[in-house]
Amino acid sequence: MAKAKKDKGGWNWRTKVFWTEGWGSLGLAVLIALFIRWAFIEAYVIPSGSMLPSLLIHDHIFVNKLTYGLRVPFSENWMAKFSEPKRGEVIVFKYPRDMSTFFIKRVVGEPGDKIFYENGTLYINDKPQEKKVPVSDADFKWLRDADFQRDNNIYDGKDNYTHFTEALGDKGHSILLRKGDVYETYGPYIVPEDHLFVMGDNRNNSSDSRVWGPVPKKNILGRAMFIWLSCEETIPALPFLCNPLTIRWGRFFKPVE
Repeated sequence: MAKAKKDKGGWNWRTKVFWTEGWGSLGLAVLIALFIRWAFIEAYVIPSGSMLPSLLIHDHIFVNKLTYGLRVPFSENWMAKFSEPKRGEVIVFKYPRDMSTFFIKRVVGEPGDKIFYENGTLYINDKPQEKKVPVSDADFKWLRDADFQRDNNIYDGKDNYTHFTEALGDKGHSILLRKGDVYETYGPYIVPEDHLFVMGDNRNNSSDSRVWGPVPKKNILGRAMFIWLSCEETIPALPFLCNPLTIRWGRFFKPVE
């Protein structure tokens, strides 16, 4: 009876073809992609204007999932922790009221911090966070009236907002405040252990910890890294795809700050 020949490395040639050219190679590629997505990096799309002007609607971002640690697959439990989220970082996390929904916000309060918000000013541990006139209006220039006219809010628009740079930690970031609004007062509130207090940069149009409470650290998925694709509109029949005629080329590889 004829036997399959082996190559010099001792591999059966059918086995070798299976893993290099057949279904085995496809399965291996899928496993590698899933491993990278689980442990290292994952792509997300910004669906709303709560982080304007730092992140625009239809910005596509990469999220670093390894920066804070490594999780048990399909679990909120940590296998290993490398660092803790810091004030000022933009994180993606599972929404505490619906773990199947993902949110993106900025960390403004760490465990033990005292949070107070009044007249558009954020206070952390009784210290007001300084708001400055931005050195650059590059973030603000990307905004359109259409970004504010979602959810039947047809009378809102870009001119109704003021752009500031707010300092949290060592770096500044853009925020928006609505002109002439009577700003809500929130707090004081002490962030509990193993939780974070998060807010959107579009302060008057963000559902965040002021509404639904702090984020458990176990819900964190990773830290936003950079924008790899951005467009003003998607294809109507395929809303998960960018309309190539509306691509914002200038936002490619912009870091999330």
